[in-house]
Amino acid sequence: MEENNNPLRFETNPYHNVIMKDRKALDVTGVKQIDSFDASEFLIETAQGWMVIQGKELVLDKLDKERGDVSIRGIIESLSYVSSNKNGGKESMISKIFK
Repeated sequence: MEENNNPLRFETNPYHNVIMKDRKALDVTGVKQIDSFDASEFLIETAQGWMVIQGKELVLDKLDKERGDVSIRGIIESLSYVSSNKNGGKESMISKIFK
């Protein structure tokens, strides 16, 4: 079994939904991992691929590891999915974000 040192990685169901409320609240289901986050950006792996959420004053409001649900609050300025190929791995995916 693969050892995982990231405490924000968890099992999830195969479904993925996104609900945004007035660009101030975001509920995401089907989350596999929160790779990184701060007050201006979240990088999340979902059942449908990697997602980048950018904004201001972003905070992780709720986290349900068993269900794979995440709630983010703040001023949401953008939400996008980042495609990555299987051979490229996470490094090439992250490098695409910062181009």
